[in-house]
Amino acid sequence: MTTQEAYRQCEDVMKKGSLTFYRAFSLLSKPDRQAVAAVYTFCRTLDDAVDESDSPEESLTHFLTEFDRFLAGEQLPDALWVALEDVWKRYDMDVEPFFELAEGMKWDLHKTRYATLEETEQYGYYAASTVGLMLLPILAPDADAGGRQQLKQGAIDLGIAMQLTNILRDVGEDLDRDRIYVPQSLLAEFGVAEADLFARQVTPAFIDVWETVARRAEALYSSARETHHLYPVTSRKPVAAAALLYEGILDAARQNGHDVFTKRAYVSTIQKGKLLARL
Repeated sequence: MTTQEAYRQCEDVMKKGSLTFYRAFSLLSKPDRQAVAAVYTFCRTLDDAVDESDSPEESLTHFLTEFDRFLAGEQLPDALWVALEDVWKRYDMDVEPFFELAEGMKWDLHKTRYATLEETEQYGYYAASTVGLMLLPILAPDADAGGRQQLKQGAIDLGIAMQLTNILRDVGEDLDRDRIYVPQSLLAEFGVAEADLFARQVTPAFIDVWETVARRAEALYSSARETHHLYPVTSRKPVAAAALLYEGILDAARQNGHDVFTKRAYVSTIQKGKLLARL
């Protein structure tokens, strides 16, 4: 398989997996866009190993074994590894967030409830901030030490904000897997029992819980936005676009009357165009 064919397959994975990311990062130059698609495919494949497999622990172990072989220099035929081999040659990649993402996937194997918002945000770091940290060598390869540290914190904030957005959007879907990422402490504070969630009714108390988490996500989006100017011009707009489009999911859920049990909130193509016009 040629490198370009591998990249084409990875871009297809990103397009099918997240039109939001595909739309945002299509603003990059072709080499950077392809590298982002390869990293996205790594993340998607790792996530599917847990969520889509009948034996998730075995699938996760198998995937991580392949990753170890890749890091050891073994040439593997799958499109993901062919593309990542080229990414590793062209960018100064940091392997740590790749393994930290796997740690987040392990949480999903054994953990179905989260006690506090801080614990939910820790999960958000492993599940999403790690992706931003993976992408930093691609999006800001020449940042100095000070700028790189600020960009890392911005990537962490943005990742947690995005994961909180996922959690708020997917309450109903997660219930189908007996997972509740909304913090137990907030449910207790506003008098929402687990049985109320499984009844899938949008009550005033549930809206209070939802909006509390949403406001935290919005604060993190705002914090991350303060670092966007540190990205080079070529990647500044794609990063800002990804954040803006993802934050728009919160308003889409509000427009659905906070019904995240039977409706999936998404930003329409027309609305995406309006949001991107702000940039």
